[in-house]
Amino acid sequence: MSDDSDAKVAGVIGAGATTAAIGAAAAGSSAAGMTAGLATVGGVVGGGMAAGILVTAAAPLAGAAAAYGLYKWLRS
Repeated sequence: MSDDSDAKVAGVIGAGATTAAIGAAAAGSSAAGMTAGLATVGGVVGGGMAAGILVTAAAPLAGAAAAYGLYKWLRS
């Protein structure tokens, strides 16, 4: 495989790991707990629950980008 292909694999693994961590954290939560968590995350960026949903949905993308960039940086 080429370095770029390996970096893409690292990005996919990073996204999968981030998604799994979010799922594991939410698995035992009630609806009220999830709502409060999303509102708290959204409050950090100046919004409410809807902003929390966007931030939480973007987390796997950020994890993938970080893994991709780290792999490319370490291989250079």
